[in-house]
Amino acid sequence: MPINKNLKVLTLIVFGWSFITAFSQEANSSYFKKENFFIYRGNNVLEGGLGTSVINGDYSNPMFEIYFKAGYKRYIIPYVNVNVSYHKFNLAAKNIYNEGFMSFDVNLEATLMPYDKFSPHIYVGGGIHASNYFNQTDPKAQAGIALEYIFSDNIGLKIFSDYNHVFSDLVDGLAYGKSNDVYWRLGFGVNYYFGRKRVKHSNQPTIINSNPIIDNK
Repeated sequence: MPINKNLKVLTLIVFGWSFITAFSQEANSSYFKKENFFIYRGNNVLEGGLGTSVINGDYSNPMFEIYFKAGYKRYIIPYVNVNVSYHKFNLAAKNIYNEGFMSFDVNLEATLMPYDKFSPHIYVGGGIHASNYFNQTDPKAQAGIALEYIFSDNIGLKIFSDYNHVFSDLVDGLAYGKSNDVYWRLGFGVNYYFGRKRVKHSNQPTIINSNPIIDNK
Protein backbone atom coordinates (compact mmCIF):
# COMPACT_ATOMS: atom_id res chain seq x y z
CA MET A 1 0.00 0.00 0.00
CA PRO A 2 1.21 3.57 -0.67
CA ILE A 3 0.88 4.50 3.01
CA ASN A 4 3.15 1.62 4.09
CA LYS A 5 5.65 2.51 1.36
CA ASN A 6 5.74 6.15 2.44
CA LEU A 7 6.13 5.06 6.06
CA LYS A 8 9.11 2.88 5.16
CA VAL A 9 10.73 5.72 3.22
CA LEU A 10 10.12 8.12 6.12
CA THR A 11 11.59 5.58 8.56
CA LEU A 12 14.70 5.18 6.40
CA ILE A 13 15.11 8.95 6.17
CA VAL A 14 14.78 9.36 9.94
CA PHE A 15 17.20 6.48 10.57
CA GLY A 16 19.70 7.85 8.07
CA TRP A 17 19.50 11.35 9.53
CA SER A 18 19.94 9.98 13.05
CA PHE A 19 22.98 7.97 11.96
CA ILE A 20 24.58 10.96 10.22
CA THR A 21 23.91 13.19 13.22
CA ALA A 22 25.35 10.64 15.66
CA PHE A 23 28.43 10.13 13.47
CA SER A 24 28.94 13.87 13.14
CA GLN A 25 28.65 14.37 16.90
CA GLU A 26 31.14 11.56 17.54
CA ALA A 27 33.57 13.01 15.01
CA ASN A 28 33.29 16.44 16.59
CA SER A 29 33.71 14.92 20.05
CA SER A 30 36.87 13.07 18.96
CA TYR A 31 38.19 16.23 17.32
CA PHE A 32 37.73 18.36 20.41
CA LYS A 33 39.07 15.62 22.68
CA LYS A 34 42.22 15.46 20.57
CA GLU A 35 42.48 19.23 20.75
CA ASN A 36 42.08 19.13 24.54
CA PHE A 37 44.89 16.58 24.80
CA PHE A 38 47.28 18.94 23.03
CA ILE A 39 46.07 21.89 25.09
CA TYR A 40 47.13 20.15 28.30
CA ARG A 41 49.78 17.68 27.14
CA GLY A 42 52.06 16.81 24.22
CA ASN A 43 53.51 13.85 22.35
CA ASN A 44 56.86 14.04 24.16
CA VAL A 45 57.58 14.28 27.87
CA LEU A 46 60.73 14.86 29.90
CA GLU A 47 60.26 13.80 33.51
CA GLY A 48 62.17 14.14 36.74
CA GLY A 49 61.45 13.20 40.33
CA LEU A 50 62.72 13.10 43.90
CA GLY A 51 61.58 10.88 46.71
CA THR A 52 62.42 7.95 48.89
CA SER A 53 63.06 4.22 48.51
CA VAL A 54 62.69 1.34 50.94
CA ILE A 55 63.59 -2.35 50.64
CA ASN A 56 61.58 -5.37 51.64
CA GLY A 57 64.40 -7.88 51.94
CA ASP A 58 66.02 -10.21 54.43
CA TYR A 59 66.96 -7.65 57.09
CA SER A 60 64.58 -6.25 59.67
CA ASN A 61 64.17 -2.51 60.30
CA PRO A 62 64.44 -1.22 56.70
CA MET A 63 65.06 2.51 56.38
CA PHE A 64 63.78 5.10 53.92
CA GLU A 65 66.57 6.50 51.76
CA ILE A 66 67.00 9.17 49.06
CA TYR A 67 65.79 8.52 45.51
CA PHE A 68 66.08 10.36 42.17
CA LYS A 69 64.74 9.66 38.67
CA ALA A 70 64.91 11.11 35.14
CA GLY A 71 63.21 9.87 32.00
CA TYR A 72 61.54 10.37 28.64
CA LYS A 73 58.03 9.43 27.46
CA ARG A 74 56.57 9.19 23.97
CA TYR A 75 52.80 9.05 23.49
CA ILE A 76 51.52 6.56 20.91
CA ILE A 77 47.90 7.63 21.38
CA PRO A 78 46.49 10.01 24.02
CA TYR A 79 45.84 7.08 26.36
CA VAL A 80 49.15 5.22 26.00
CA ASN A 81 52.84 6.09 26.10
CA VAL A 82 56.12 4.18 26.15
CA ASN A 83 58.79 5.50 28.50
CA VAL A 84 62.38 4.89 29.51
CA SER A 85 63.92 6.13 32.75
CA TYR A 86 67.04 6.14 34.90
CA HIS A 87 66.74 5.78 38.69
CA LYS A 88 69.37 6.38 41.40
CA PHE A 89 68.68 5.44 45.01
CA ASN A 90 69.93 3.86 48.21
CA LEU A 91 68.52 0.87 50.09
CA ALA A 92 69.21 0.45 53.80
CA ALA A 93 68.54 -1.49 56.99
CA LYS A 94 69.14 0.25 60.31
CA ASN A 95 72.72 -0.14 61.65
CA ILE A 96 73.42 -3.02 59.24
CA TYR A 97 73.22 -2.14 55.59
CA ASN A 98 73.21 0.94 53.32
CA GLU A 99 74.11 0.59 49.65
CA GLY A 100 73.67 2.62 46.48
CA PHE A 101 71.84 1.27 43.43
CA MET A 102 70.44 2.30 40.08
CA SER A 103 67.94 0.93 37.63
CA PHE A 104 67.13 1.36 33.96
CA ASP A 105 63.41 0.88 33.34
CA VAL A 106 61.16 0.55 30.28
CA ASN A 107 57.42 0.92 30.86
CA LEU A 108 54.11 0.87 29.04
CA GLU A 109 51.97 3.54 30.68
CA ALA A 110 48.25 4.31 30.53
CA THR A 111 46.96 7.86 31.04
CA LEU A 112 43.41 7.25 32.24
CA MET A 113 42.04 10.79 31.75
CA PRO A 114 44.22 12.32 28.99
CA TYR A 115 41.78 15.11 28.11
CA ASP A 116 41.59 16.55 31.64
CA LYS A 117 44.04 18.54 33.74
CA PHE A 118 43.97 15.87 36.45
CA SER A 119 44.68 12.26 35.51
CA PRO A 120 45.73 9.00 37.15
CA HIS A 121 48.47 7.01 35.40
CA ILE A 122 49.30 3.31 35.72
CA TYR A 123 52.38 1.61 34.30
CA VAL A 124 54.07 -1.78 34.06
CA GLY A 125 57.38 -2.87 32.63
CA GLY A 126 60.79 -4.36 33.12
CA GLY A 127 64.36 -3.28 33.50
CA ILE A 128 67.81 -3.81 34.93
CA HIS A 129 68.67 -3.36 38.61
CA ALA A 130 72.36 -2.65 39.24
CA SER A 131 74.62 -1.88 42.17
CA ASN A 132 76.99 1.08 41.99
CA TYR A 133 79.78 0.51 39.45
CA PHE A 134 77.75 -2.44 38.07
CA ASN A 135 79.33 -4.95 40.44
CA GLN A 136 76.00 -6.78 40.41
CA THR A 137 73.18 -6.61 37.84
CA ASP A 138 69.83 -8.41 37.84
CA PRO A 139 66.64 -8.28 35.78
CA LYS A 140 63.58 -6.79 37.40
CA ALA A 141 59.88 -6.13 36.84
CA GLN A 142 57.95 -3.13 38.09
CA ALA A 143 54.46 -1.65 38.27
CA GLY A 144 53.31 1.70 39.56
CA ILE A 145 50.70 4.42 39.79
CA ALA A 146 50.88 8.20 39.56
CA LEU A 147 48.50 11.13 40.01
CA GLU A 148 49.21 14.12 37.78
CA TYR A 149 47.85 17.66 37.64
CA ILE A 150 48.64 20.04 34.77
CA PHE A 151 49.90 23.00 36.76
CA SER A 152 50.67 25.39 33.90
CA ASP A 153 51.40 25.41 30.19
CA ASN A 154 53.65 22.41 29.41
CA ILE A 155 54.14 21.52 33.10
CA GLY A 156 52.51 18.66 35.02
CA LEU A 157 53.09 17.96 38.72
CA LYS A 158 52.71 14.41 40.03
CA ILE A 159 53.06 12.08 42.95
CA PHE A 160 53.94 8.47 42.23
CA SER A 161 54.80 5.12 43.73
CA ASP A 162 56.11 1.91 42.20
CA TYR A 163 56.76 -1.67 43.26
CA ASN A 164 59.97 -3.32 42.04
CA HIS A 165 60.58 -7.07 42.03
CA VAL A 166 64.22 -8.03 41.49
CA PHE A 167 64.83 -11.57 40.28
CA SER A 168 67.49 -12.13 42.93
CA ASP A 169 67.67 -12.60 46.70
CA LEU A 170 71.06 -10.88 46.92
CA VAL A 171 70.08 -7.21 46.57
CA ASP A 172 70.77 -6.71 50.28
CA GLY A 173 73.78 -9.05 50.17
CA LEU A 174 72.00 -11.74 52.19
CA ALA A 175 70.38 -14.88 50.74
CA TYR A 176 67.72 -16.03 53.17
CA GLY A 177 64.66 -18.10 52.32
CA LYS A 178 63.19 -18.60 48.87
CA SER A 179 61.79 -15.12 48.23
CA ASN A 180 63.40 -12.57 45.94
CA ASP A 181 64.10 -9.06 47.21
CA VAL A 182 61.68 -6.26 46.41
CA TYR A 183 61.64 -2.53 47.05
CA TRP A 184 59.28 0.43 46.83
CA ARG A 185 59.92 3.92 45.51
CA LEU A 186 57.73 6.93 46.28
CA GLY A 187 58.21 10.47 45.09
CA PHE A 188 57.14 13.84 43.76
CA GLY A 189 57.87 14.67 40.14
CA VAL A 190 57.53 17.09 37.24
CA ASN A 191 56.53 16.33 33.64
CA TYR A 192 57.55 18.75 30.88
CA TYR A 193 55.48 18.31 27.69
CA PHE A 194 56.73 19.36 24.27
CA GLY A 195 56.24 18.51 20.60
CA ARG A 196 52.59 19.52 20.52
CA LYS A 197 50.57 19.33 17.32
CA ARG A 198 48.11 22.16 17.63
CA VAL A 199 44.71 21.28 16.17
CA LYS A 200 43.13 24.14 14.24
CA HIS A 201 39.39 24.75 13.95
CA SER A 202 38.22 24.78 10.33
CA ASN A 203 36.36 28.05 10.95
CA GLN A 204 39.29 29.71 12.73
CA PRO A 205 40.52 32.66 10.61
CA THR A 206 43.97 32.43 9.10
CA ILE A 207 46.37 35.33 8.70
CA ILE A 208 45.47 35.59 5.01
CA ASN A 209 41.71 35.48 5.64
CA SER A 210 41.86 37.96 8.49
CA ASN A 211 44.25 40.26 6.60
CA PRO A 212 43.39 39.94 2.88
CA ILE A 213 45.84 41.32 0.35
CA ILE A 214 43.07 42.49 -1.98
CA ASP A 215 40.61 44.91 -0.45
CA ASN A 216 37.18 43.91 -1.68
CA LYS A 217 35.22 47.16 -1.61
